[in-house]
Formats: sequence, structure tokens, C-alpha cells
Amino acid sequence: MNIKILGALSAVALLAACSTPDATPAAPAATAAGIVPGSQEDLVANVGDRVFYDFNKSGLRADAKATLDKQAAWLAKYATNNVQIAGNCDERGTEEYNLALGNRRANAAASYLKAKGVATARMTTISYGKDRPTAQGSTEQAWAQNRNAITSVR
Repeated sequence: MNIKILGALSAVALLAACSTPDATPAAPAATAAGIVPGSQEDLVANVGDRVFYDFNKSGLRADAKATLDKQAAWLAKYATNNVQIAGNCDERGTEEYNLALGNRRANAAASYLKAKGVATARMTTISYGKDRPTAQGSTEQAWAQNRNAITSVR
């Protein structure tokens, strides 16, 4: 019985090895940690998917630039990936103000990536204002986590 199973698996392996050169390439294999290179999980685990902003600001801090430098290098490595950059705010302020501030934050991150060589056509931006908090609560710590721009693979 085991010999039949091994024989069947060998036949399948041989057929797979005989595929035509114009066949669609297989998806990248997962790493030992189960993360597929070039995936959203890869971006989050190995580069960082978000940058943070000071209260009522859309200017990039030094730590944000360092993360965006890594994102630009990652995007250069995975040149077929497109991304969306979502600007977010904490719960304070009006809906209109926060939508505009979130837009400025997303655009600041996208402009930095563009300056680092990422094609504009590979990026979209959106502002969620205060509608999609990543941290719950009305504390300075929660607000600081919610003042961000998050890069997502599309």
C-alpha cells in the first residue's frame, strides 16, 4: 500500500517537473515562519507597515522616515506590489478636520516613498480620519497609536 502511494507521489512530482516554460510561475514559498515573501505579512513582520505622527501634525518624524526607507527598499524588491496608504487620526477634533489631516498624513508618506523611487502609479492614498482607530481608549497612549499612516499591499 505504501509503495503505491510513494509511486503516485513520484509520478505527480515528475509531471510537475515537466511543466512548460511559459507556465504561470508558482507563488513564492512560505518562509520557515510561514510568511510568504512579498505579502502583507512580510511587510508587517520584516519592514513595518505604519508610521506615526505628532498631535495635529502631518510632518514626518525621523522614526517615520526610517520606516518609510525600509518600505521603499521592500517595494523595490517586490516591484509588482502596489500599496494603499491610509491616513488616520485620534478621536479628537471634528470629522472634517480629521479627514483632511488623515489625507495630509497619507500624502506625506506617499510623497516620501515617491522621492525614494516608488512609482506614483503603484500607490493610492485614503483618509479614514478618526473612523478606524487601531487602539481603543481615550488616553494619550491610545491617541498616539491612532495618529498614523498604514501601508497595505493591494
